[in-house]
Amino acid sequence: MSAKERTGHVDKGFRRVDLAYVELASSEIARDINRDIVLEIVRSKQPISRADLSRVSGLQPSTVSNIVEQLLQETWIVEGALARRPRGRRPTMLSLNDNLVMLVADLRPRRAILAIIDLNGRMLAHEEISIFSDPERSVAGMIETMQAMRDRFPHKTFEGVGISVPGRVHPKTNHLIHAPNLKWADYDIKGAIQKKLRLQVELDNDATACLLSELWFGRMDKTRNAVLISLSEGLGTAIFANGQIVSGLNGLAGEFGHIPVDPAGPLCGCGKRGCWETLASSDAALRFYSELNPNANVTSIQNLMHLAEEGDSLAIKAIKKQALHLGQGLRLVTAALSPELILITGALTTAWSTFGSIVQDELVSGILAGLPPRLEITTGGEMARLRGAAAIALQRHSGYHSSSRRGAKINRT
Repeated sequence: MSAKERTGHVDKGFRRVDLAYVELASSEIARDINRDIVLEIVRSKQPISRADLSRVSGLQPSTVSNIVEQLLQETWIVEGALARRPRGRRPTMLSLNDNLVMLVADLRPRRAILAIIDLNGRMLAHEEISIFSDPERSVAGMIETMQAMRDRFPHKTFEGVGISVPGRVHPKTNHLIHAPNLKWADYDIKGAIQKKLRLQVELDNDATACLLSELWFGRMDKTRNAVLISLSEGLGTAIFANGQIVSGLNGLAGEFGHIPVDPAGPLCGCGKRGCWETLASSDAALRFYSELNPNANVTSIQNLMHLAEEGDSLAIKAIKKQALHLGQGLRLVTAALSPELILITGALTTAWSTFGSIVQDELVSGILAGLPPRLEITTGGEMARLRGAAAIALQRHSGYHSSSRRGAKINRT
């Protein structure tokens, strides 16, 4: 196995440095890798001293010192307070620079949520706009709102733009190649935003963004194999196998939502009938409720969840049906990938104490052999996609290995 593979810096879909599998070398490539490792340790263990960086990374103190000076010069990290020690010299602690921020967008078929996020995942500003079938009009609205948000923080340094999208993105062209619920396949989202804002733009699938959010800002440091299920207008999945996110050929790995589970089921946006997402997504829950109560005019999953919280029996019945289909479909995931952890994100998680047991029971009953994987909901709720969009930009910009294959940064203002 090569040094690049051991550290997660592979040419097809680098997502995260895996410190458990790092082996240090002395080549020019290894120096870049070591820099990325040091930055990752600062991120995960901040505040941290140079001495502790050397101890955790296994790098020589002189090497760590050189890398730290480089990261300070690039403004990725900053020096903070002096740590108290019972004796000896008091070390200066290092942290990520929270003056560096990213514009992010959670793009959905009917709306886009825009925000400014700093390196530690804190949200500084938040806006929501409508999205239309016309991509040019929609992206123009996104650009206008992003620029207005940017103008409100003139003293912050904007590192780039990260966007989570409801579909699959070609890793080379950065165009949507599979987005049944957002038919913008021929529109260059990245190019349009990049041209106007003069910032490097990165985009990726929304489920992948949520998984990145868990990796960068969450609690998955000891997990090697996981699947994240993202529930919204559709159903997206992201695969984390042997410590790496799997993107597959042309970035299309993980489309479990478009596996037909009921040949007589509803027509899916992909053109097939009875795909898993037509039965387990947020839109599926809305459709179930409309079938139970044709006179109702409930158009958002948030409104449906509120009705269920208020005790509306038909809303509860519709969401229970969604949860049942979600749990049943997890048999596809466990049989194909056998993960140790399944993460769920989306509106359903806001009432997980009520409906989570339905999903859990179906998951357990569908296991072929052995123990079922852990079933958990993501941290941060609606913030997961926004933090994930920030992680998309961060993990491709902060490391030389991850950014060099995608071109130089356009600007940092």
